[in-house]
Amino acid sequence: MAVSGGGDSIALLHLAHEWAAAHGRSLAVLHVDHCLNPHSRVWHDRVRDMARRLGATFHSARWEGPWPDTGLPAAARAARHARLAEMARAVGARVILTGHTADDVAEGRWMQAQGSTLGQLRDWSPSPAWPEGRGLMLLRPLLGERRTDLRDWLKARGIDWIEDSTNVDLRYGRSRARLALAEGEQAPVPQQDRPAPSTGMTADEWGVVRARRETDPRTLAFGLVVAGGGVRPPRGDRLARLAARIAAGGNFTAGLAGARLIAATDGLMLVREAGDYRRRGEPVRDLIPGAEVVWDGRFALTVDEPGWRVTPLSGRAARLGRADRAIVAGLPAAARPSLPVLIRDDEAGPVLAQSRARVEALAACRLALGLGQVKHEADLKCRREWRTDGRAPIL
Repeated sequence: MAVSGGGDSIALLHLAHEWAAAHGRSLAVLHVDHCLNPHSRVWHDRVRDMARRLGATFHSARWEGPWPDTGLPAAARAARHARLAEMARAVGARVILTGHTADDVAEGRWMQAQGSTLGQLRDWSPSPAWPEGRGLMLLRPLLGERRTDLRDWLKARGIDWIEDSTNVDLRYGRSRARLALAEGEQAPVPQQDRPAPSTGMTADEWGVVRARRETDPRTLAFGLVVAGGGVRPPRGDRLARLAARIAAGGNFTAGLAGARLIAATDGLMLVREAGDYRRRGEPVRDLIPGAEVVWDGRFALTVDEPGWRVTPLSGRAARLGRADRAIVAGLPAAARPSLPVLIRDDEAGPVLAQSRARVEALAACRLALGLGQVKHEADLKCRREWRTDGRAPIL
C-alpha cells in the first residue's frame, strides 16, 4: 500500500496490517519522497520505522524533478503514481491500496467545478501511470470514511501521524477546496467520468482496436488513447466533433490522440497513427537481452540475443523476409506501418518483433482494466504473449 505518513494512509496501514495478518497475506509499504518539503526525509524515516514495527516490507522512491513552474500538484501526482507502480511491479504486487477518503472525493468534486481536470476517485480503478502501471489496479477501501473519524480512531489507539503544511497552503487547489468545504460550501455531484462498460470494444494481438459505431464518446476516447499508446485523452471539443461525424453515418478516416480512426459501415477500427512518427520522431529503443522494454506504449518486448533495437515497420516493409511479409499481408493496411520490427546493430533485418522476441500486446489488457471488466485481483491475468515463431498466441 501507498503510505505518505498522513493520517489517512497511517489509518489504512494499520487496518491493512490487521487484515493481512488475519488472511495470511504479506504487506509491502510503498513511500514516495517528492523532495518538495524540507522535512520529507524525516517523514520517510517515520514511515519506514512504522512499517518495520508492523512487520511489513518497506520500499521507497524519490522524485527529484524537474519541477514545473505551473501545475506542480499534477506533476507530483503523476510522478508519485509512476514510482508507486514501479515499486509494486518490483515486489510482484497487482493491487495498490491508497488511503483516499470521502473528504478527498468531495474536494475533488469542488475542484472539478472550478475547472480542474482531476478524474473522479473510484474504489477500484487501474493505475493511471502508463506504461509503468500496466496490469496494476488501485483499491481505495476508505472512500466511505471521513477524515476526522479516521483521526479519532488513531487517537484512541495512541497512533501518531504527520500533518503536511501544504494542506493549508491556499496556493494549491486542494487546500482551497478544503477551506471552502469547511466553511459550508457544497461539493457538486460530478458527471460520470468512467468509460461505460462495453463488450463491443476489443483489441487483438497486433494492437488493433475495434468498436461499434454506437460507442459512447468517453469509451471512444479511451480506445483512441489505447490504440495510440499514450496517456492524455483527446480534448473535449475535438472528441465531440469526431463523435458527430461518426453519428452522421459516413465512412471516413481521422487522426486523434496519436491514433487513426477508420469509420466504416460495419464499425470502427482504431490503430496507431503512423504519421505521428513523422511529427514526433520514430520511437527507437535498444534492447538488452532478458530485460523487458515497453515500446511505443503498446507492446512489451524481451529478446534473448544482444544487438537488437526496435523501431516501426514504416518504410521498411519491402526488406522483410518472405514469412514476415506473408504475416503482414494478412493484417489491416492501416495497422502495418506501426508494427514493431527488430533491426540489428549491423543493420541486418528488419524482422517482425513477434518473429524473434517475446512480445506482449498491451492493448487488450489495458482495455479490460480501463473499461471496468476486471472486478477482482484474481482477474488480473490478462496477459497475451506471442510465441517466438510469431504464430500461435499464448493466453
